[in-house]
Amino acid sequence: MAEIKTQTLDSYLRVIEISRDLASTLDLDILLDDIVRAAADITRAEAASILLYDDTARQLYFQVATNIDEPTMRGLIVPLDKSIAGWIVTNRKPARIDEAHKDERHFGEVEQTIGYSTKSLLGIPLITKNKVVGVLEVINKKRGKFTDPDESMLSVLGAQAAVAIENARLFQQSDLIAEFVHELRTPLASLSTATYLLLRPEMSREQRDQIVNNIHNETLRLNSLASSFLDLARLESGRVQFRKTRFSVADLLYECRDVMMSKAQETNIQIRVDAPNDMPLMEADRDKIKQVLLNLLSNAIKYNRPNGFVTISSAFDAATISIVVQDTGVGIPEESIPHLFEKFYRVREHEGATGTGLGLSISKEIIQGHNGRIEVKSKIGVGTSFAIYIPRQTKTPPRNNEPF
Repeated sequence: MAEIKTQTLDSYLRVIEISRDLASTLDLDILLDDIVRAAADITRAEAASILLYDDTARQLYFQVATNIDEPTMRGLIVPLDKSIAGWIVTNRKPARIDEAHKDERHFGEVEQTIGYSTKSLLGIPLITKNKVVGVLEVINKKRGKFTDPDESMLSVLGAQAAVAIENARLFQQSDLIAEFVHELRTPLASLSTATYLLLRPEMSREQRDQIVNNIHNETLRLNSLASSFLDLARLESGRVQFRKTRFSVADLLYECRDVMMSKAQETNIQIRVDAPNDMPLMEADRDKIKQVLLNLLSNAIKYNRPNGFVTISSAFDAATISIVVQDTGVGIPEESIPHLFEKFYRVREHEGATGTGLGLSISKEIIQGHNGRIEVKSKIGVGTSFAIYIPRQTKTPPRNNEPF
């Protein structure tokens, strides 16, 4: 009995210590990882996870777990009406279950995907300012069953975690929105000037037509900027679900070449594809990888020289599939390369070119979401190459009673 009381006191002291750390963390990914590890620790559970709730879309989605080193799980939607986590969100109450598979609310798709069996479960709602931000769950008590003290301590941690998550989100959103608003100023200023000029009576028909064309182009740019901004916001918040399939890399490369062919022909640029005949299938979200390649090809054409070349090639080894997009363009100054993947960053020498400044940021988020990496090499006057590397196989998750 004395031992149990000592363990409980130690756990409460641990919660106090954790709460101080959470209050000082504004990086959402680091914060969520800290929370689940602390939850598993104080309840002596095999694993812990967080599902975040999007009140606007009324969607609950899997975000992080102590035992899954697989970013492509992020964004997996969990139904509100057919899951224990959904019940916790809807009722705003904790749930403690000794035999999860016998509970009619149990949603088995997550454990089927990761190959892990949930036996016992304790979950609490994450609530701040009367708003549900998600669910914190611990899975499979290492010894015995989850207890009242476990639920109490997890609730204390959850209360602090909910505030910390909301603060991190607000910080993240305010930073991104500030950058977005700054980027809006230029096209809005152009539109304001254009509409003012259209009201001038001395404008000729030819001048008016040119101004209308400028308005059309700036409107398209604003639409592209807004779409890219939303893409990046979803990726950074983890609300994008990657849907993996196995597909031919060569087929994808030729498909991307065909899409970009008309744009390349405008400046007489040739696109070459080089893929080995024995290229293995890639396991990834095909649409997202295609989005990355089209962005890289678009840049390779845009910053190329007339009558130049773009080569898109693939290779593989035992662990990785790589795809390289190489151009014969103007190149990128060495001092600019470390900043290329920053939001809205533009190379000073390329300032005349149009674009949102978000394409490479989005590409990096997608590749990192596949446990991959993206690299760039460039030489002024010679050209630039971007290389992406994707693991050939997803890490095999442990099964049965092994921790994730």
